[in-house]
Amino acid sequence: MKAIVHVVLKKDVLDPQGKAVEAALRTLGFGEVAEVRQGKFFEITLDGHRDDASARLDRMCEELLANPVIEDYRITIPDA
Repeated sequence: MKAIVHVVLKKDVLDPQGKAVEAALRTLGFGEVAEVRQGKFFEITLDGHRDDASARLDRMCEELLANPVIEDYRITIPDA
């Protein structure tokens, strides 16, 4: 089974890399860009049953993949 995890900085946390990308895009002529927030993307393949996959993935995010103090995460388990 495959799971997708997106990790992004919380809205009230400054994102200097996102701001730099935002400014660069505007400089390149993409004036319609209102805001850029950068983040991390994980594609995780799991062995085992889907029963406890969400709980296990949530624990992975809390313990390693994300810093819950400054980051939010979203877990998606696409249907096979």
